[in-house]
Amino acid sequence: MKLELGQVLVADPELLAQQEEQLAAENPEIESESDNEMNIDDKLCIECGDQPAELFCNACEEQFCSVCFGYLHRTGKRKDHPIKKFDYETPETNGNGEVQSNDSPVAPDDASVNNMDIDEQSAPPSGAATPNTTLSIAPEPIIIVSQGSASFGSWLLQRTRYIPLRLTQGERKLLRLLEAALNVSEYTDKVDVLAYSSKAKRIIGQLQEICSILAGLVVATDMKLGQEMFEDKDFARNAKWFKKIFEIGRRYKIMNPQKMRDSFGKLMYMVMDSRLPEVQEVMEFDLYMPILTVYSFLESKDCLALLEDNLIVQATSEIYPEHKKRSQIQAEIKQKEKAIETLARRYYKPGVIAQDDIRQCLYSIGDNHSYLRSNKNPVEKMQKYLQQYFHPEKIEPEYTLAISYGRGGARLSHNHEKQYYYVNQSLTLWSIIMNDMFMLWSLADQDLLSTHGRYRLLDTGQGLNRVQSCPAVSRAMQGVISTAQKRAKSWIGSSVVHLGDRSVPNAWFFLDKYLQVPQILNPLESVIGNIDVVARDPFVYDWIRSQFGTVEDLKKTILCDFFQHAFDGSGADNFQEAGSCIDGRLTSAWNWANSISKKPYLKIFLLCGFTGFNGTEGF
Repeated sequence: MKLELGQVLVADPELLAQQEEQLAAENPEIESESDNEMNIDDKLCIECGDQPAELFCNACEEQFCSVCFGYLHRTGKRKDHPIKKFDYETPETNGNGEVQSNDSPVAPDDASVNNMDIDEQSAPPSGAATPNTTLSIAPEPIIIVSQGSASFGSWLLQRTRYIPLRLTQGERKLLRLLEAALNVSEYTDKVDVLAYSSKAKRIIGQLQEICSILAGLVVATDMKLGQEMFEDKDFARNAKWFKKIFEIGRRYKIMNPQKMRDSFGKLMYMVMDSRLPEVQEVMEFDLYMPILTVYSFLESKDCLALLEDNLIVQATSEIYPEHKKRSQIQAEIKQKEKAIETLARRYYKPGVIAQDDIRQCLYSIGDNHSYLRSNKNPVEKMQKYLQQYFHPEKIEPEYTLAISYGRGGARLSHNHEKQYYYVNQSLTLWSIIMNDMFMLWSLADQDLLSTHGRYRLLDTGQGLNRVQSCPAVSRAMQGVISTAQKRAKSWIGSSVVHLGDRSVPNAWFFLDKYLQVPQILNPLESVIGNIDVVARDPFVYDWIRSQFGTVEDLKKTILCDFFQHAFDGSGADNFQEAGSCIDGRLTSAWNWANSISKKPYLKIFLLCGFTGFNGTEGF
């Protein structure tokens, strides 16, 4: 079983019971939460207790949601258990636009659904499965942690090689110094220009200037420390400090891609230029230091056993508040806090690694899960919307996904079925990239700051840019595309990846390009989810009916337009920069986002709280 970074962490029930007993023994002062467990509603899943029951297992004589059923019945004889599907009545809307919900499930008929097919990649449209047909469920990916199994530990050992360590309070102070210095620097304006003067001299002058600015800021914030460090104005003597502050900036950006938008490029180019031999000869040091990750930190402290402890699942899992009562959320928080404190005491080594350092590592892994939730989950939700509202073989004339070259700006020609699979495989590709973004970022950092290849300053059609080969990222992307092709089973369009050319000059442009995916999909997914809320207003509901029909028709109109024109090859006047290539798919999506102000459904976007696709107001 292949374990991926974005998968939900679910422990084996027996293991959880043992962990709770162990925690109770190690923390006698903390009362058990077992006495406060809630009675589960008979309409909810018997396993998780917070999701509506969707399936009834005849053999187990219990009801489950699709996720829990897929987890508990994935192997063995339980896989063949006959099931019945609950049919919920479709909610009706009253004259005031309010939804009248009826959560009572209709009793399933006698026909059972056998031979359940669990497929992570493709799920049928919502409502397509009935008790008389084979049901295909796409549960959330699950990591199984069984007692005595090292599968999760080995997986975590590999993944933490790319998870940056969360900044400490002292490092955040240095980050503010670095951001202040970068904001006033004009590095690229003076270095990346066509001039007759020596470029090496310009680089050295600008690097000495940024070091002087940083030194001045240190003196201004802490006079005593500044005098100790820079009394003789010898930057080489404080090379380790300069390396560290630039590493902090690179590490912070990975976990917070929406930050340092204007200054991070300058930071990377400074570190890149400081590694040139002619610059190092004069400066006597460079600004490069490997990014500090959870794995490298624990390895330096000889504490990698922490990552193989079964309790780390509970200590790093993300707590989801949806469909939960406050008491349940508080109980989960306490359990997580107990697990963190237990691990901090268990692996504490006086003089080697402090308890705060262990907590910092656990929080960093938890940050990783939050990052994936905000970046990968929107892609998977759009896939679910595609499967829920559209079907490759069932075509609604008003909501066809077919596109034709030259019509509506499209540069591709696909019928409905072909466009459906083209969109689905593109979203699958984006999901894999979002899942492996930390690894790709590490490889991009390696390519950008490599001493084996120099960059060229070329006019790419968007000004002068540094064009540099990206061998590490290129190899990784070929593996990503291969995985996506296997999941899609058939591939539509080109599999060309632009790297180190005029379309994507270097690895930083590659990263910046795919960081736009959640910025496009998060607002769109938020609007689709909020339409039902704003439609409760009778005036809004009347407007929706007059313009689009029903609320569901409005959702399908928006999604149909997105799945058509965000994947139509538009966005450029040639097939080198747009079209069906790997990068062209994202170019089309960004072109659709830029044209949102011309869409007939813009008003409903604004009513749902939409402000823009770039994280700032204005569009």
